Amino acid sequence: MSAPSILISGASIAGPALAYWLRAAGWRTTVVERFDGLREAGHNIDVRGAAREVVRRMGIEDTLFASATGEQGTEFLDAGGRSIAVFPRATSETGGATAELEILRGELSRVIHEATPPGTEYLFGDSITDLDDRGDRVEVTFREGPRRSFDVVVVAEGLTSRTRSLVMPRADIRHLGLYMAFLTIPRTDEDNDFWRWFHAPGQRQVITRPDNLGTTRALLAFMTNLRGLENLDQRAQTELLRRTFADVGWATPRILDALDDAPYHFDAIGQVRLPTWSRGRVGLVGDAAHCASPLSGMGTSLALVGAYVLAAELATAPDHTRAFARYEHRMRPYVEGAQDLGPGTPRLAFPRTRTGIRVLHTAVKAAASAPGRRLAMLDRFAAPPADKIELPDFFPGGTHPAKAG
Repeated sequence: MSAPSILISGASIAGPALAYWLRAAGWRTTVVERFDGLREAGHNIDVRGAAREVVRRMGIEDTLFASATGEQGTEFLDAGGRSIAVFPRATSETGGATAELEILRGELSRVIHEATPPGTEYLFGDSITDLDDRGDRVEVTFREGPRRSFDVVVVAEGLTSRTRSLVMPRADIRHLGLYMAFLTIPRTDEDNDFWRWFHAPGQRQVITRPDNLGTTRALLAFMTNLRGLENLDQRAQTELLRRTFADVGWATPRILDALDDAPYHFDAIGQVRLPTWSRGRVGLVGDAAHCASPLSGMGTSLALVGAYVLAAELATAPDHTRAFARYEHRMRPYVEGAQDLGPGTPRLAFPRTRTGIRVLHTAVKAAASAPGRRLAMLDRFAAPPADKIELPDFFPGGTHPAKAG
């Protein structure tokens, strides 16, 4: 009997991670990605809790630390750009606003891609245009390549996944009224190695973060009742950002100046909630299944843990139906905890008035004080539930990589 085959759509994080584990378990793995290569873009993300154990089992934890951003903590700034509260980088695998392991999304994707075992097939510059589940296999039509057949197909794409819509066209996407623009700007003497938060009236935030490539990652975020702004062309988005942040100080002018020269990503922030993560022989993993939004701090954990759990179930269950059911049973509570952003989120973090900003700053000052740190006030309110899952024991080949040698 030939080894089972799987097609995975998406080569960001969850996709290559799923390919890693299933190839190690003897499956024939193919990953299709609509971009021509790995996407180097992306901002700082963290690897914490159960996700740290997953990368440890993959044997890539040390490589990730070597590629970390070097972020030393989180800093809140006042209206004049002066520091008012500082939270050092976490010293545990789960706590803190700045995790013990912070890395660029593109760097994490690269490391996982390079770790996938030989024989993993990558189809860059192509995408799925049709899925025909025949019961015993899935016939896949590609935009560029020839039609092919696979035992299982898994969609590992984003919040608004095009491929997911082929099997689940009415996905419930919950928009949070929040937009973010992510870009990379030159590093200057004004920057440091902290995640810096600047609040402006009118529900606006400006953020900078260090990277390991000699540049600075910048973010412009604002809340509005308007919908569909993510569908504007980039010229219109640039004009929108300049109008929205024209009167904001600190580093905002140089970030706005960079919009013409630095490619940036502008998107609506939301969550997706689905009654099931599979249909027949087609399954979902990562953001395509259960995007929790960047506000959760759990996107990377859900991607890595979800890929590991799904691989374990597909490799050990007697058939795909039971594998998908067991995967969902194990992951649902973890996902629900991540998607629970708490009452008032995100509006509490985006005050409308200067008075609201002063109240927020009073709270973060208290959390950063010696008593606040002893009580772990920040973790009580901001630490994501990154370790709230029991991972299955799944070690293809029988060896735990962290204990090898």
